[in-house]
Amino acid sequence: MNTIKGAKRVTAKEVRLLSKKAAARPVIKDKSAYQQIMAEIERLMNKGSKNVTANELAKIRSLAVAAQAYEKKTFVIEPPTTLGGVIEMKMHEMRLKQKDLAEKLNISTAKLSLILNGRQKPDVAFLKAVYTELHIDAKQLLEMAIV
Repeated sequence: MNTIKGAKRVTAKEVRLLSKKAAARPVIKDKSAYQQIMAEIERLMNKGSKNVTANELAKIRSLAVAAQAYEKKTFVIEPPTTLGGVIEMKMHEMRLKQKDLAEKLNISTAKLSLILNGRQKPDVAFLKAVYTELHIDAKQLLEMAIV
């Protein structure tokens, strides 16, 4: 539950109901509108959780959903095109450091670094370990290793 203005409590269900009752979610069409929405979210968030009303919580939720939709269509991240890029992305997702991944793959950190930077071609054992440990598609691994 969320505390509002001291002792009054609002459940998550009540916030969802208020969100539905609130004005239609804004559709952000350009950078200027996005910046205005983000400024309004920040203004409301700066009040602190104990000082916002239920209607303001619903407004924050509505504005955040609109901002998220705009970000999803505007800030597209291209997928990696190199073997090193794919592995580094997976490392990021799994929160692994190079040292940790090298241990997981049973190779030296130097060899991993060389492969990630494209200075050494991966061998079959490396590709098999990456497939097994990182669950990267085998076809994708082989295609990138050949290039």
